[in-house]
Amino acid sequence: MYNSKSKIAMEFIDDDEILETLAYAEKNKSNRELISGLIERARDCKGLSHREAAVLLECDLEEENEKMFKLAKEIKQKFYGNRIVMFAPLYLSNYCVNGCVYCPYHYKNKHITRKKLTQEDIARETIALQDMGHKRLALEAGEDPVNNPIEYILESIKTIYSIKHKNGVIRRVNVNIAATTVENYKKLKDAGIGTYILFQETYNKKSYEELHPTGPKHDYAYHTEAMDRAMEAGIDDVGIGVLFGLNMYKYDFVGLLMHAEHLEAAMGVGPHTISVPRIRPADDIDPENFSNGISDDIFAKIVAVLRIAVPYTGMIVSTRESKKTRERVLELGISQISGGSSTSVGGYYEPEAEDDNSAQFEVSDNRTLDEIVNWLLKMGYIPSFCTACYREGRTGDRFMKLVKSGQIANCCQPNALMTLKEYLEDYASEDTRKNGEVLIAEEVEKIPNEKVKAIAKEHLTELREGKRDFRF
Repeated sequence: MYNSKSKIAMEFIDDDEILETLAYAEKNKSNRELISGLIERARDCKGLSHREAAVLLECDLEEENEKMFKLAKEIKQKFYGNRIVMFAPLYLSNYCVNGCVYCPYHYKNKHITRKKLTQEDIARETIALQDMGHKRLALEAGEDPVNNPIEYILESIKTIYSIKHKNGVIRRVNVNIAATTVENYKKLKDAGIGTYILFQETYNKKSYEELHPTGPKHDYAYHTEAMDRAMEAGIDDVGIGVLFGLNMYKYDFVGLLMHAEHLEAAMGVGPHTISVPRIRPADDIDPENFSNGISDDIFAKIVAVLRIAVPYTGMIVSTRESKKTRERVLELGISQISGGSSTSVGGYYEPEAEDDNSAQFEVSDNRTLDEIVNWLLKMGYIPSFCTACYREGRTGDRFMKLVKSGQIANCCQPNALMTLKEYLEDYASEDTRKNGEVLIAEEVEKIPNEKVKAIAKEHLTELREGKRDFRF
């Protein structure tokens, strides 16, 4: 049944193939010759198959695991350098018709505060996010054809892009909404979205259907095939992920890689991003009720092996994770993080009240965006607010060719520094500004192309003089 090029969910995510892969990985978890060979081959930065990656994840040889982590760091540095892209989620509505047992938005939850932002509310939220310094948002909304129809999402995107406050502007709106039709994906494409994001939650069909007992999301095939429809509609960049803790992590790890392989085989380009959220407490949701939770050590190894297996993809970790955990996985493969996040509907313009239970999950990292930017600077990372590739049409296969060739650094490095400079000039605290200026002065000299370096230095001066929005 397994066929990575098939458009049928049960064929490109084949249960027998996953089980055989897990058995193979278990059998070879101490096979030093095989594991060492896989690590050496992965140094070419062309990735590994789902079966090969499963062996690395299962590996119980300490010395080989250390090699793995070292290689993950090297690959992260080669493809993404020390740049960390910043974003924030914006929750539009928590009305939902689904019965997902892990999410407080499920329709049976009668005591959660149901909210839906008006366009005026969205404008206020957008200004609040701009005043923090954000340039990139991820829209979130429950699935409800009455309260959250596609027209509402499209109008909300238009509102967000229209708001210009002081020097603030949202330059890229990514969208995380329920699986929908090709026609609706075309509308999202025309609205100018960046990445379309949809988490699978789990790739185990039986578990999936049990976790989604009612509502449109119960349809495993329709949900799993959503990325194919999105890409058929012209959306170049898609983001996938699972919610670790719902099902056996090894199964979902393999399924995640099979999905990435499918998109590359069937659609010509793999996922723009892979997210690795873990289940968190929320209104009427207790993670202790789910028996498949994973430790911080396993989580770190998942990130490292994903980076080795899918070197080209952006990897995201949100404020679900603590400062300590995020610091650990940044060097292992993470290239995007959220900051200053609220998971409540309307949580930016007005501070969340104590009795407000409209959040989708509890945030672990509650620091402000400025605190997170300063933290990254002190560790030697470049907090990047860049959206240039999206606005220059470097999406989909065009983006991937640049990433895989290593040429993306000539765009990303100067763009990251220039957008950081914007942040420092317009939003940063004094300490953050000082640390940022020191890092920019060091990093601009590392731009490999001398012509690009000279232009970047010129633009950095112009940014100090009040000009904005330069990009390569």
